[in-house]
Amino acid sequence: MSIAEAPQKKTKPDLNIIEDATCTFCGCVCDDITLSVDKAENKIVKAQSACVLGKAWFFNHHIEDRPEATIEGKPVSYDEALDKAAEILLNSKMEVTYGLSDTTCEAQRVAVAITDWIGGTVDTTTSVCHGPSGIAFQGVGEVTCTLGEIKNRADFLIYWGGNPAESHPRHFTKYSLMPKGEFVPNGRKDRYAVLVDVRKTKTAKAVDQHLQLKPKSDFELAWSLRLIAKGIDPDPSVEEKTGISIETMKEMMDRMKQAKFGAILFGMGLTMTRGKHLNSEAILSLARDMNRYTRFVAKPMRGHGNVTGADNVVTWSTGYPFGVHLGRGYPRFNPGEFTTTDLLARGEADAAMIIASDPMSNFCQDARDHFEKIPSIVLDPKLSDTARVATVAFTTATYGINVPGTVYRMDDVPIPLRPAFESPYKSDYEILKGIESRIRKHQLAAS
Repeated sequence: MSIAEAPQKKTKPDLNIIEDATCTFCGCVCDDITLSVDKAENKIVKAQSACVLGKAWFFNHHIEDRPEATIEGKPVSYDEALDKAAEILLNSKMEVTYGLSDTTCEAQRVAVAITDWIGGTVDTTTSVCHGPSGIAFQGVGEVTCTLGEIKNRADFLIYWGGNPAESHPRHFTKYSLMPKGEFVPNGRKDRYAVLVDVRKTKTAKAVDQHLQLKPKSDFELAWSLRLIAKGIDPDPSVEEKTGISIETMKEMMDRMKQAKFGAILFGMGLTMTRGKHLNSEAILSLARDMNRYTRFVAKPMRGHGNVTGADNVVTWSTGYPFGVHLGRGYPRFNPGEFTTTDLLARGEADAAMIIASDPMSNFCQDARDHFEKIPSIVLDPKLSDTARVATVAFTTATYGINVPGTVYRMDDVPIPLRPAFESPYKSDYEILKGIESRIRKHQLAAS
């Protein structure tokens, strides 16, 4: 056999190991991932401890061969694009800043500041997912805790209107259903879990009891449980409305009262159906009522990696979590009036800045049609549907993989990011700071 015909021995890639990396795919923000990075190709080849969604997030990440930025689809430098973006924002009278849920808190703060300088409206993806829950928090408050407390204390769990087995796989194993905790040393054996949902999902197979209620009856079930908790029998008609017998409700309430620490973890199945914020209010009120008998908390299951951070940053900056208009010199909050999909659908916004989001793939048709007519700025690592139609589109580095910073877990705990490798593109924070400096320079010169 000649040398040319001899099989070539494959050399192992030179790996860089990143310990305690943070996955920013979903609101669990797991920060115990060990990444193996191929130094030669700048590619993540192993993600130890990550779930199937986290592995897809890490393994599918690659540096795209795209221009730094484009104006009307034509490649330009960052400086040219920053000048054009500042020009668009300074000429706007009803600008809207939207997205923010897949970027760092540091970038979010600058985005809010820019919107304040120009008197625009700042909104997050919360307005189209758990926005009703944000409204409910303001109405009835929230009995809350960290996921660590649920892991160590909760012996009774209710998953309501969600499917964490598929949407948040590690929530079961790391935070709620399976892990052994200080006061639940046997893990799953020490816990009783209930799923309240309109359909049988993979989560139903993991829990002890599935209450399959009829669609659009979440409010009635939660309110009936509140009545039963206080010793009042609900009207018999609630059985036909919910599809669940009063006897079953009473049995569930007995279990809830006997629990030492209960947690209601509710998803968008509550916020996207009839009742919306009233459903969330009912759940939050039920958890509050249960504290007359035992310890109970209620937490929303958040989707995007830093949507909780977006809510926190916008709230501590303006006093409100999303849909905040800053055009009068003080914050005004009114969902339906100042939320992005409504501003666009009514044709009121005259400019838009979209950060780490893709509204062209999920907004209503009227909103998408108007978005294409107005000048827009988009910051995104990918060539999304929104980036394709943007007036100015910036290619950015991916937070958590290429960019350090801070994100918030779904229980409002801040988590630092430990990036795997650098990107040739700028971060959202750097681009937004560049836009802000140009806006302030122009405004100071004009004053």
